Amino acid sequence: MVQISENDLTAAQHELYGWIKDYMKKFQHSPSIRQMMQAMGLKSPAPIQSRLKHLQDKGYISWQEGKARTMQIVDEIVEGVPILGSVAAGGLIETYSDVNENLDISDVLTKKNVFALSVNGDSMIDACIADGDMVLMEPINDSSSVRNGTIVSALVPGLGTTLKYFFKRNNKIFLEAANNAYEPIQLNQEEVILQGKLLAVWRKI
Repeated sequence: MVQISENDLTAAQHELYGWIKDYMKKFQHSPSIRQMMQAMGLKSPAPIQSRLKHLQDKGYISWQEGKARTMQIVDEIVEGVPILGSVAAGGLIETYSDVNENLDISDVLTKKNVFALSVNGDSMIDACIADGDMVLMEPINDSSSVRNGTIVSALVPGLGTTLKYFFKRNNKIFLEAANNAYEPIQLNQEEVILQGKLLAVWRKI
């Protein structure tokens, strides 16, 4: 677990942080802004949002700003999953015996404003992203920094959102599927909003 000292918090931040931890331990989900306002005896959401921003900047919580229900307590995020060896996808190999190291997933879970999307369809199946999977996305703040070949969630106003490979060629945007059954989507730059880039895929078995 991540170990965090609370000495750098103000009294108000410490009070809210302690209340949030107790709430999430009891109910197993994050509270709403309104619930936090009521608990702190406040009539406006602004002080709560300010305290949450400070808690996030100081590394105590991870949340998508404006969406309280996405909140996580950083010191309760698992740092890693034990890597127990290898598994064959072809012939058989010797099974694992000892724990070698941990698979560190904390860098994904603690990135600011990470959000999840449910995949609907099979256009990215050859990228091992199937219908019903959940994808974790990192917000794109500067679309000019996105590299060709990045898997992105892209919003085309009036048409909807899609998960595709991003390519920019001759000032045109191409959103390409990982499935030969789908044609590339060609757009002008002003016709598309890049929302996020892929961090991880979550699949329940």
